[in-house]
Amino acid sequence: MRINSGGVIVVMVAIMATIGCDRVTKHAATTMLAGQPDHSYLADTVRLGYVENTGGFLSLGAGWPPAVRTSFFTVVTGIVLLALAVVVIKRRRDQWSDLGCALFLAGGVSNWIDRIARGSVVDFLNVGVGTVRTGVFNVADVAIMLGAAIFVLAEIRSVRMITADR
Repeated sequence: MRINSGGVIVVMVAIMATIGCDRVTKHAATTMLAGQPDHSYLADTVRLGYVENTGGFLSLGAGWPPAVRTSFFTVVTGIVLLALAVVVIKRRRDQWSDLGCALFLAGGVSNWIDRIARGSVVDFLNVGVGTVRTGVFNVADVAIMLGAAIFVLAEIRSVRMITADR
């Protein structure tokens, strides 16, 4: 299969920009928010506050014994991210699917870097209205969710195009 060089450039820029932005914002959160009370903006729609998440999504696994948690969130996650990267490289579909996968992988890799470096992931964003709020998250988490959404929508579009051609 011939690889579209423009698509490869877009994917590489997305990966580097995602990891770079996440690293910079986590550093800013660590230096400016750690040990401080939460900061509230836009009539408390957005809150910034420093949290170290030792678990996974919504702190799942945070209560596991440290050895199990470390093994799962560093070793197993690293293997899964590597396997996913290999599958994505071999599978290449269209630019939207590739972009979705790239964002998902970049977010996962950036959070994985936190796990390797500090044993936890720095989270600092919380949005909502009143008592209806998200969990605390970071830029990498946004990339993971956005990447998954783009990928799913691209795959739905692809299936519809194949079905329409029949």
